[in-house]
Amino acid sequence: MAVVGAGGLGSPVLLYLAAAGVGKLKVIDHDVVNESNLQRQILFNTEDLGKKKSAVAISKLHQLNPNLYFQEAPIQIQSGNALELLADADVVVDCSDNFPARYLINDACVLLNKVLIYGSVFRYEGQVSVFNYKSGPNYRDLYPVPPSPGAVLDCEQGGVLGALCGIVGSLQANEVIKIITGIGEPLSGKLLIFDSANAETTVITISNQNQREKIKNLIDYDEFCGLTQTKKIMKEVTVQELKKLLDSKTDFQFIDVREPHEYDICNLGAELIPQAEIPHNVDKISKDKQVVIHCRSGSRSGNMVQWLEKNHGFTNLYNLKGGILAWAKEIDPTMPTY
Repeated sequence: MAVVGAGGLGSPVLLYLAAAGVGKLKVIDHDVVNESNLQRQILFNTEDLGKKKSAVAISKLHQLNPNLYFQEAPIQIQSGNALELLADADVVVDCSDNFPARYLINDACVLLNKVLIYGSVFRYEGQVSVFNYKSGPNYRDLYPVPPSPGAVLDCEQGGVLGALCGIVGSLQANEVIKIITGIGEPLSGKLLIFDSANAETTVITISNQNQREKIKNLIDYDEFCGLTQTKKIMKEVTVQELKKLLDSKTDFQFIDVREPHEYDICNLGAELIPQAEIPHNVDKISKDKQVVIHCRSGSRSGNMVQWLEKNHGFTNLYNLKGGILAWAKEIDPTMPTY
């Protein structure tokens, strides 16, 4: 059994699979625990901050069930290692949080003929399905092409109800147990959609479009999802360059797209226009001078730069590389962060 991602979805998946005694659990995750994870990643607590998620997860799961064989893979799954990482798994559980990883994991499972349990969450909606089960539909039959870069935010950028991760992760674990025990009917050819805001569940049919025939080898998934080109095109300024602009009193517009509660914790004196309000305040953004947009880490502001360029023709926007975290680390270590 291989679980890719030990975060919001991976936490409940791993806990329930370990408790069920699935025999062998491989945990694939290259990330470390940070404070923003704790809202939804229930395997971790404040004592785990800065530690590798895969190592912490296995340590706690071993306490839950010491009779399992655990294997840690504290590396990022990529085209060059995916087939090797997943080769010995009977079932693969996708608990990743981005489109390049989802397409990569799906394609690797098709090439290896592995069953894939898919799950995703965003804000109040969760999705679960079973792919590549007895030659059934795979992820590409549901999403033949990826969305445009920046069109869909990840959990950190767009937010997610923490309890929703537990619900969807539990549903994923349920599908794994159904498949390995042979009980019930797996969600093969079906997509379960759960709306946590209204407690409504919808199941739609996924038709087999024979997309598997197009999967011949693993590719560059950042390029496939349009991220490579985006990274090359987007203009950025470093925190050192921003400091020079501020110190020299250069006439430029400085915008913070974080939420008001984040701004209250720490700020650089920028004009606050939260990300969700940007579309309604485009007229407040200058097209005549340099505009620097920032957030906590550079992700949300980068998405806003791309969106404004694509939809409103801006050519004078710059993303602050590393966001306010980079400023606190490299310019002002006394600044409180979160």
